[in-house]
Amino acid sequence: MKSIVLREIKSFFGSPIGYLVIAIFLIINGLFLWVFEGDYNILNTGFADLTPFFTLAPWILIFLIPAVTMRSFSDEKKQGTLELLLTKPLSIWQIVNGKFLGALLLIVMAIIPTFIYVKVISSLGIPEGNIDMGSTIGSYFGLLFLIAGYSSIGIFTSTLSDNQIVAFIVAVFLCFFLYFGFEGLATVSPAFSNFISALGMQNHYKSMSRGVIDTRDIIYFVSITVAFLSFTVYNLKSFKS
Repeated sequence: MKSIVLREIKSFFGSPIGYLVIAIFLIINGLFLWVFEGDYNILNTGFADLTPFFTLAPWILIFLIPAVTMRSFSDEKKQGTLELLLTKPLSIWQIVNGKFLGALLLIVMAIIPTFIYVKVISSLGIPEGNIDMGSTIGSYFGLLFLIAGYSSIGIFTSTLSDNQIVAFIVAVFLCFFLYFGFEGLATVSPAFSNFISALGMQNHYKSMSRGVIDTRDIIYFVSITVAFLSFTVYNLKSFKS
């Protein structure tokens, strides 16, 4: 599996993809958080916290992560190398996990430079250092689990077609629906709003952003990730047979 992960990382940084993903994520966040006027501008909020970043990041990642994962298996199908990959002395689970971890590590690399925001916000606080670290750490954990969920969805959709654009569009739709769709459905049926919203990623992500790491939230994200990776394995087994 390690060889698959290294292969993915090398392919990301052997082409402009890896650098573009990191640059685009940081530039878009930087512009909205520090330059553009609006609700996401930290300097205009009057509060020393990173809530605007953790509100904006999931929406950017809805498009960015599918752009990273869309080539995972669809490109292998298109080039005719998937059969060769499946004949390697690795189980299908190891291959899928290798692809998944490769994409996950790339997105985590894009997140790491945002730690500087914590230092900047802390220095801007009155008094200096007046920042809710519990909420910030919880939000980063929530973002990590959200990234894992998005990545597993993207890996799955890349097995559906040898067309990367199709894989991208389906992944964006599924990520959007699982993140925001249930919140929208909850407003339609107020009597079951709590139950319906609990099915969506946004509810659990916001819960972790409060700084309280609830096992129910962790189980939810782990279940979503494992479920879509299982769907990926099932599709590849069907292809292999």
